[in-house]
Amino acid sequence: MAAAAVQVKAKTADVRAVATEDADMEEEELPYSLVEKLQDSGINAADLKKLKDAGFNTSQSIVFAMRKDLLSIKGLSDQKVDKIIEAARKSTDAGFVTCSQLVVRQKNRFRLSSGATKLDQMLGGGVDSCAITELFGEFRCGKTQLCHSLAVMAQLPPNMGGANGKVVYIDTEGKFRPERLRQIAESKGVSADAAMDNI
Repeated sequence: MAAAAVQVKAKTADVRAVATEDADMEEEELPYSLVEKLQDSGINAADLKKLKDAGFNTSQSIVFAMRKDLLSIKGLSDQKVDKIIEAARKSTDAGFVTCSQLVVRQKNRFRLSSGATKLDQMLGGGVDSCAITELFGEFRCGKTQLCHSLAVMAQLPPNMGGANGKVVYIDTEGKFRPERLRQIAESKGVSADAAMDNI
């Protein structure tokens, strides 16, 4: 009987621990601000519903929207739109950062090796993280090859020029070649199956 009571207490403690972890995850700050938070700034729930019905689900979407688009929502007057825009601006940083915040962000950036030393030198150490890098060139000049190499390099540890990451490869032209990816992974000493599972 005592053993059963101990098991029940242990299961109850596990449930509480899971509930606490869920609450902690809910409290994590999202990279966007939901439009419902504007109610704290005095925007009424009916106006928030109108915004959501029109597709404005975040404060950022309101800040970056054209004023005329907000005015076209039935039931929102000039004064209401001005008040909503002001509240949205106050609730989000709208992409602006201080110099101190920029320094902190830049410390978290890294460069991903392309796998080609000379190309890395030309790029100032590799492909920059937190940035969009565009590749362009003639047909068959190596753009897809470079993307395949980066897909493997991103999975390598940082001391090998990688980022210990996983990859999302968006192929819009049907050029993705798993067999080529397998060759690149094996040449880098990585399990080809593991590399392919991370893409």
